[in-house]
Amino acid sequence: MTVLVRDLRPDVPADTEAFTEVRRLALPYILFTPESVRHVLTRSHPDARFRSLVAEEDGEVIGTAQVALAHDSTEPGQAYLNVHVRPDRTGRGAGRLLVAAAEEYLGSLGATRLYSWVLDEPANVRFAERHGYRPGRPARFLRLDLANGALPPLPETPPGVELRTAADFAADPRPLFELDAEAVADEPGEVTLAYSDYEAWLEETWEHPLLDLELTVVAVVDGRPVAFSVAYTDGDTRYFTAMTGTSRAYRGRGLAKLAKLHSLYRARTAGRTEAFTGNDSGNGPMIAINKWLGYEFCATEVRYVRELG
Repeated sequence: MTVLVRDLRPDVPADTEAFTEVRRLALPYILFTPESVRHVLTRSHPDARFRSLVAEEDGEVIGTAQVALAHDSTEPGQAYLNVHVRPDRTGRGAGRLLVAAAEEYLGSLGATRLYSWVLDEPANVRFAERHGYRPGRPARFLRLDLANGALPPLPETPPGVELRTAADFAADPRPLFELDAEAVADEPGEVTLAYSDYEAWLEETWEHPLLDLELTVVAVVDGRPVAFSVAYTDGDTRYFTAMTGTSRAYRGRGLAKLAKLHSLYRARTAGRTEAFTGNDSGNGPMIAINKWLGYEFCATEVRYVRELG
C-alpha cells in the first residue's frame, strides 16, 4: 500500500469531512468541523501562506497537517506545523511524509524555527524527537462535565460592571478586537503575537464558524469591553473556551473568572454537555480559575521546536 501526501481540497466535502475525522480521533479535546477546517484554510491571512495537507492511503485520508508561517509574530522566521495521524493507522509512514512535506514547504518560505504541538504520549514523543524536535512549553487540556457536574454559584456582578455577549457587538466588533489584541500580546508562550490588522481579525476570528456569539461573555465598564471569555461550539453538545482575557488596567478583579462562569452557565442552558479548555503551564491565573470552575485534567500537549538551517 502506498501513502501519498497532497493538499486538502476545501471544495470537496469528502475531503474536509475526512480531515475533520482524523483530527477528532487524534485530538478529541479540540473542536473541529468540516466548516472550521475549510474556514482556516481559505480565510487565513495571505502572509501566513497557510496549507492543509493530507496523507492518503489507497484513497483513504489517514493523516493531516496544518502548516503556516507565524506571520503575526513579533519575531520573523517562525512557523508551525501540526501533524496528526489516525490512531488506528499509525506506523504506515503518513506522519513522516507529512513532516517532510511541511518542512520543505516552510523552509522554502524562509522559516528558521518550527513549532509543533505534540501530545505527551510515548509514541508521539519518540516520533517528534526522532525528527529533530526538542520539547518546549507544556500545556494541559481540561474537561468539565456540564451535564452532571456542579458549577460554582454565580456571584454578584460588581458595581459598574455590565455583562454582555459578543452578539451585542455585532454591529461594531472593533472594541472586542482591541481587547483581544491586548490580551493575546500578554499570553504566555514561545511565540509572541501582535494583532494589528482589524480586517484580517474580522475574517479569521470574528467570522470563524465555531465562534458562538451568544455564549461568548464580555465584561463591560463605562461602555468598554474589559474582559471576555470566548466560546466555540460544534453545533451539537460540545463547548470549548478559545480565549479568556482581561485588559491590563482591570486585571486582578476577577472579571475574567466572572465572564467564564457566566459563559459556562449559558452553555449549559443551551444544551451543551461537555466543556473543554486548555492552559499553558505558565498561565497561573487561568490554571487557578479553571480549577475553581471544576475542570479536570484530560491530557498534556508539549510544544516542540526545531531550528532549520
